[in-house]
Amino acid sequence: MTHLAPTPAAPSPIPARPAQAVLHKAVTTQFDDNALLPLLLGDHDRHLVRIEQALGVRLSCRGNRVAIAGTPARVDAAQAALTHLYRRLERGAGISLSEVDAAVRLADTEADPRLPLADVPAIRTRRGAVGPRSPGQAAYMEMLGRSDMVFAIGPAGTGKTYLAVAQAVAMLQAGRVDRIVLSRPAVEAGERLGFLPGDLKEKVDPYLRPLYDALHDMLPGEQVARRLANGEIEVAPLAFMRGRTLAHSFVILDEAQNTTPVQMKMFLTRMGEGTRMVITGDLSQIDLPAGQRCGLRDALDTLEGVAGIGVSRFDRRDVVRHPLVAAIVDAYDQRDAASGDQLRERARAADQPRADDASRT
Repeated sequence: MTHLAPTPAAPSPIPARPAQAVLHKAVTTQFDDNALLPLLLGDHDRHLVRIEQALGVRLSCRGNRVAIAGTPARVDAAQAALTHLYRRLERGAGISLSEVDAAVRLADTEADPRLPLADVPAIRTRRGAVGPRSPGQAAYMEMLGRSDMVFAIGPAGTGKTYLAVAQAVAMLQAGRVDRIVLSRPAVEAGERLGFLPGDLKEKVDPYLRPLYDALHDMLPGEQVARRLANGEIEVAPLAFMRGRTLAHSFVILDEAQNTTPVQMKMFLTRMGEGTRMVITGDLSQIDLPAGQRCGLRDALDTLEGVAGIGVSRFDRRDVVRHPLVAAIVDAYDQRDAASGDQLRERARAADQPRADDASRT
């Protein structure tokens, strides 16, 4: 792949103003393997269209060259995204629209300056490398690699649990831990499910299904079944953690926003020698009874800043599900913020008559 500098334009008789000189940039990138070019562009150039829409640049392809025009920062981001996708094709990996979206999120440092594309880490399992799809995910993956205990906080669809399971599988396969323990509090999401038939496993499996799904993405089905049978992978409700010491394990507590402070303290103090812990949750989706303090929020208030404990926070920029999910999260956040403002205004209005009465007396 070759980057071609733009052809210099003839000097204008009217000197350009410095403020306007940086408003536009055009570059051309050449891709040497013509067989990979159709895969890079996508059917009917849909990958280029996606990049244009996301970054507000103009892309055009002629032969094996792609021309990019727009503001300097966005042109650089588009070029970095195309280069990243082309290198992915050179490694034999495929490209989908979700991969294009991920490349754009990672390359657009103007919109999200948290991590340059060149510094992207990866979690390597025997089924292949799991890479980040947003700067927030990249920072989270780095934290998973260096911290013994990590709290991951953020909205649905940001990969908090998925990446934690990927790190756990990678460490198990590398022999750095002896087993994986996956846990969740058994709390219904606003519904009363009542009596569930079956044995204990059949009763708790509906709560733990997202953890099973992530496991099956990382390991072949027969390996998951074998490792579950021999105890290398354990999936259990939070209540079953009491009284245990978890040594040489990778332990993940999912949906931690539905724990009480007592449950959270009990879980965190199960940590034994050679153990890593990841606690994931979304503080906007608490299903505890009204008036019950959230154990995840309590733990963050108590432990954030303690050496050896990392906290990774995600926001709507890190949502990697359908694009509407990010819009939905943003709409709810805006509504909640507006509701908070209204409550504060009402409190001020209620306090004002009392203040006036006190001044008169």
